[in-house]
Amino acid sequence: MLLSFFVILVPIGILGNILYSKITDIVTHSSQYLNQLKHFADQIKEKTGYEIVKPQNIDQLGSYLTVLLPKVLGVTLNTITLIASMYFILYFMLVNGRRMEEALYEYIPLKDSNVELIGKEVRVMVVSNTIGIPLIALIQGVVGLIGYLIIGINEPWLWFVATCIAAMMPVVGAALIYIPLAVSLFVSGEIGKGIAMTIYGFGVIGLVDNLFRFLLNKKLGDIHPLITIFGVIIGIQLFGFIGLIFGPLLISMFLLLLRIYSSEFIVKKREMRRVK
Repeated sequence: MLLSFFVILVPIGILGNILYSKITDIVTHSSQYLNQLKHFADQIKEKTGYEIVKPQNIDQLGSYLTVLLPKVLGVTLNTITLIASMYFILYFMLVNGRRMEEALYEYIPLKDSNVELIGKEVRVMVVSNTIGIPLIALIQGVVGLIGYLIIGINEPWLWFVATCIAAMMPVVGAALIYIPLAVSLFVSGEIGKGIAMTIYGFGVIGLVDNLFRFLLNKKLGDIHPLITIFGVIIGIQLFGFIGLIFGPLLISMFLLLLRIYSSEFIVKKREMRRVK
C-alpha cells in the first residue's frame, strides 16, 4: 500500500496540483485571455470575411470560466474521498483476501463454471481498463511532450499533464488539448508554431492513439469502443475523475452478468418447458 502510494498517487498528485494552479490562473485572468481571443477572431474576420466566433459566445465562455474552478475543486475532493475509501477496502482485501474469495465462491448462487468465468473475465476487464486506458493516455502524453519540446511550447510539462488526462476522454481525446493549444499559438501571433502544432497533433498524436489502442486491446483484452465511450460518460457522472477507469469496468461487468444470467437461467427454463 505504501509502495502504491509513493509510486502512483504522489506523482499524480504533483502533476494534478500543477494543472490545478494553471486552471486557477486562467480563471483569475480570464478577461485577458478572452480579449486575446476576440482580437484573434477580429483578425480572421478582416482577412477572410468570415466570423468564426461571435463576441456573444466569447462572453458566455467567460461566464463559464467563473464556475469552472468550483467544479474542479469538487471533482478533486470527490476523487480524494474515493481513493481513501479504496485504500480502506484494499487493506481488508490484502489481509483477508483468500477468506473473501472463498466466501464469494461458496455463496454466489451460480454454477461453479460460471463463478470461474466471472473470475477470468473480471481479470481481463480489470487489466484492460485499469492498465490499458491510462497506459494509452500516458503514451499519448509522452508523444505530445516530445512535440511540445521540439516546437518550443511554453510550459510543456503542464501540457503533458493535460494531454494525459484528455487522452482518457472518449471521442475527442487528446484533441481537446492540442487543438486549443494550436489556436492559442495563432492568437498570440506565433503562426509557424501554430501550424507545426496542428500538423503534429493530427498527424502524430492522433495516429499514436489509434495505433497503440489497437495493439494494446489485442494484447490486454479486446474491449469494444462503445463500452469505453459510454463507460467513461457514466463513470464521470458517478465517480468523478476516477470514473474514467471504473466506468468501462462497470459496464463490462454488467454485460458479463447478462451473459451468465442467460447461461444460468434461460437454459433452465428451456429444460423445464421440455419436461412439461
